[in-house]
Amino acid sequence: MSVELPTVPGVLPARAIRRTGESIAAVQEPDGALPWFTGGHTDPWDHIESAMALTVADHWDAARDAYIWSAKTQRDDGSWPMQVRAGVIENHDADTNFCAYLATGVLHALTVTGDRAFANELWPTVRAGIDFVLEWQTERGEIHWSATESGSSGEALLTGSSSIFHSLGCAVVLADIIGDPRPDWAAARARLGQALRNHPEAFLDKSRYSMDWYYPVLGGAVRGAAAHDRLASRWDEFVVGDLGIRCVSDAPWVTGAETCELVLALDAVGATANARHLFTAMQHLREDDGSYWTGLVFTDGERWPVERTTWTAAAVVLAADALSRTTPGNGIFRDAGR
Repeated sequence: MSVELPTVPGVLPARAIRRTGESIAAVQEPDGALPWFTGGHTDPWDHIESAMALTVADHWDAARDAYIWSAKTQRDDGSWPMQVRAGVIENHDADTNFCAYLATGVLHALTVTGDRAFANELWPTVRAGIDFVLEWQTERGEIHWSATESGSSGEALLTGSSSIFHSLGCAVVLADIIGDPRPDWAAARARLGQALRNHPEAFLDKSRYSMDWYYPVLGGAVRGAAAHDRLASRWDEFVVGDLGIRCVSDAPWVTGAETCELVLALDAVGATANARHLFTAMQHLREDDGSYWTGLVFTDGERWPVERTTWTAAAVVLAADALSRTTPGNGIFRDAGR
């Protein structure tokens, strides 16, 4: 399989996207895992984000290996451990958002590659993951964010539940394509959407994090005028000139992944000029090999943490695809509100 590489004119040419894809692929471990960086740990969500970027960057074999890793490491209850390093589990707990995200990745892979046989192969893994996640949904609609052998955390996170809302939408679409419709998933998604839009008290207060600001838009639970109002309400609090956006409101620290996720959210609601500006602004985090630093403390000009993460590079590739409308999967977040 070969795909056309995204190009964002005046910002990143296709060869730059290829280099970024190569920087992600270079970190992949022999079993298919995509850790944060060489020697770092792997978590199931960022692993899938990186696999999606590899698909866009014309590294389908590496992406396929990553998805197979997910299938092979899924536990009997449909979950994955929260953190693995070199094949050794470091955190046995399960994050429900992490466990739902494979649905997004597999739908994205199918949309880009058209490989129906591979989607069929991964379908039991997706189905088991979503069924596990929905075990932790409350009657009000929110979904507890973590689970251990003794039960759930009993707490929900706005960012995590917003991402699950998106993954549930992808799972419902994928189920219909596969021929295994799941109206119960659609109903669960509707309840979750109601909680996200109308019950802020259902979620822990993490409002200092920019992700809690834009993720309801990125995940598709909030769209239209309400989305524009939400993004405008804290724009000046999080957006830092020509550098990107803050990770947290009370620290002088801009981060590349959050900036590119906001780019995706802006693109999803048609705010193209702001999306392109922020995508251009965060390129100061790029290195010559195509990798990206996680963030910058802008008061002293220091990279922090001192690491170049696969998931930051992945967010760049996915944002470039969305802005350029290049691969068939470029609307994986734009279409999330359907």
